[in-house]
Amino acid sequence: MLRPARNLLGGLALAAVLGALCTAPATADTSAGPSYVALGDSYAAGAGVPDQSAGLCLRSDRNYGHLVAAALNASSYTDTTCAAAKIKDLASPQVDAVIPVNAAQFDSLTPATTLVTLGIGGNDLGASPLGIGDVIATCVAGAVVNPAGTPCKDVYAHGHWAFDWSSLSWQWVWGEDTLADRIDAAAPQLAAALQQVHARSPHAKVLLVGYPSVLPADASTCAGRQPVTVGDVAYLHGILQRLNAMLADTAAANGARYVDTLTPTAGHDACADDRWIEGALPGSPAVPFHPNATGEQAMAAAVLAALR
Repeated sequence: MLRPARNLLGGLALAAVLGALCTAPATADTSAGPSYVALGDSYAAGAGVPDQSAGLCLRSDRNYGHLVAAALNASSYTDTTCAAAKIKDLASPQVDAVIPVNAAQFDSLTPATTLVTLGIGGNDLGASPLGIGDVIATCVAGAVVNPAGTPCKDVYAHGHWAFDWSSLSWQWVWGEDTLADRIDAAAPQLAAALQQVHARSPHAKVLLVGYPSVLPADASTCAGRQPVTVGDVAYLHGILQRLNAMLADTAAANGARYVDTLTPTAGHDACADDRWIEGALPGSPAVPFHPNATGEQAMAAAVLAALR
């Protein structure tokens, strides 16, 4: 189902862009750069990428926050990212069936903080403590019983296809959709969270980091490569785009800069030969459907580009 091959030229090109990021230390402690705090969920934590710490928070010493801190010679760096984090876990301790306890991530912010990255929102699509994990589980389970259909979309979406004469193509028209509704409901919560970041760290640059290209725009390229139907790959890619659009709009309206990580990781999704996002059976250390070490490097490069 999965192909272990990696595209050598793509890897070399990324390495050339990232340079010293690949050898970044776990903690930056020089005095030249910003006082930096990284907040967020498993995509920000680098879940599964060696070396791991913070128990079930699955915090990697090679996540994009650590790489950015090293590249900027951060004067201080605090990483409070944690797997399964939802927006509410920024302001209160993360205590549930998955994470026994993780202090409120906002507790790491101070008036002296001058740079904040935040990657959050994906887990708010899931109803359980697993967050987005329960959506993935629903899609994978549905593919077993309906491999040629759209079992995941059938659970969550109640829209319809319509022909758009301006583009001469079929377009999905959003109707009632559980995941879309959850994205819309998360927007005001995220706006309040960004305002809280500004209140706690009024001198900080605040970057809201979007989600990478987990699944391809061309769903046909995923046929037989992941345990999700082609129709559901298309549906989930649309949900990811909607989530990132919400993040971008909310950032712009609340004094933060949005960091697009979907574009620079396109073509390196979980169905690609040269994967920066691992699939259901990872070929490199990472939690399934999450960035591997190269994916975290690509996200770090996007953050650094946004700071220029």
